[in-house]
Amino acid sequence: MAKAVSGVLASFKYEDAAVNAIKGLKAKGFKDLTVYSAAPNHHIEEALDQPVSWVRAFTLIGAMTGCAAGFGMSIWMAVDWPLLVGGKPIVAIPPFVVLGFELTILYGALSTVAGVIILSAMKSLKGRPYKPEFSDDTIGLFVPCPQEQRGAVRTFLEGTGPEEVTEHGS
Repeated sequence: MAKAVSGVLASFKYEDAAVNAIKGLKAKGFKDLTVYSAAPNHHIEEALDQPVSWVRAFTLIGAMTGCAAGFGMSIWMAVDWPLLVGGKPIVAIPPFVVLGFELTILYGALSTVAGVIILSAMKSLKGRPYKPEFSDDTIGLFVPCPQEQRGAVRTFLEGTGPEEVTEHGS
């Protein structure tokens, strides 16, 4: 079983209160904040100021590999089994564009899915507290912190207007 992460969990009813709490915690130097919300929220995303996901790199590399594979496979097969039609060149780029495009999309999509799975497995949320109401109408904010900082974090969060603040971990 995953080891429980020590920290403070706050439940917010209103987005503005959660955003203000996140900004205040960021100003105090807390970096690894976890926010639970039922729907994507751009204000919270901006307040968290997370780096851009690496999934796009997986997509780009997969798409480029697919394009190269599509053109490479078409050229290889045309050269390996030449079929001269009406005096046209054996390796003509326009007919190969279709296969190159199709494999670009296929490899890009498959590598995107692989990237999401790999990066999700790398950042596991196991051990972090969660409440079912976070998937309904409440915004959850978990602040991982050592035992000695919990009191200060709890006091700060209580001043931002949450519905509930609880401490977790040993």
